[in-house]
Amino acid sequence: MDATEASRLAQLPAEATVALQDLAASIKDGLMAFCCSAGLVVVAQLMEEEMTAKVGPKGRHDRERIATRNGSAPGSVVLGGRSVLVRRPRATKTSGGEVQLDSYALFSDRDLLTQVAVERMLAGVATRRHALVAEPIGEELERVARGDSKSAISRRFVAATEKKLAELLSSDLSGHDAAALMIDGIVFHECCCVVALLITADGTKIPIGVWEGDTENTTVVKHLLADLVDRGLRFEQGLLFVIDGGKALAAGIKRVFGKHAVVQRCVFTSAGTWPTTWRPSSPGASTAS
Repeated sequence: MDATEASRLAQLPAEATVALQDLAASIKDGLMAFCCSAGLVVVAQLMEEEMTAKVGPKGRHDRERIATRNGSAPGSVVLGGRSVLVRRPRATKTSGGEVQLDSYALFSDRDLLTQVAVERMLAGVATRRHALVAEPIGEELERVARGDSKSAISRRFVAATEKKLAELLSSDLSGHDAAALMIDGIVFHECCCVVALLITADGTKIPIGVWEGDTENTTVVKHLLADLVDRGLRFEQGLLFVIDGGKALAAGIKRVFGKHAVVQRCVFTSAGTWPTTWRPSSPGASTAS
């Protein structure tokens, strides 16, 4: 929940209470089950209190009412990493249209499901096993809960990673005190990607880009270097570029950054040892002898 959502929820008029005796059965299923059962009660109270604040209490005639209650409608909220079916109060405005409940919008937001899916995928949980690693939420809620299918989990993961990639590729670089930039091609399942890693003056490493292609592809090189400049990469005080042997990349750096660029081919081996034909003149040095 971000600050905006928390602020919106805090402004709701509800003061929800939970009758513990009504939730006693869920305690035997564990803490998560109890919390989800309690959460479902709180959500229902929040929605009802908000509806009362917006259209008035049930069964009370009001000539100046702005909306009319229309019972309830099916809906779902996110609890325990699942989508749980609920009944949400419903009302229609006298001017037309349905009354929107901020509380329902907040608790039915699927962003949390996406976050859970991404965390499990990054932890190596296969899409078909997500339901097996979920914490129990109690027998009653399990009956009205809907677990995501394998395809739904895949769609959530793709959507979330696409969003994160878009944020990465559009991030502002002008605020970084750039000292060095490492660019290399990495192969993922027969697909070559060019990755850029920025190193600031204080040694902080910041991934700033990934592009499909290779460092010998002139079009890819032109695009990635132009993108870095457009995003505000500061290089007026000089910038060290550590690259592979791609000639197109080396030529592109010199053409775009000119005298401000110092190009060094990466000679550090994958085993973590310095080649016998080259040694740094001092710790952290980057100039070949």
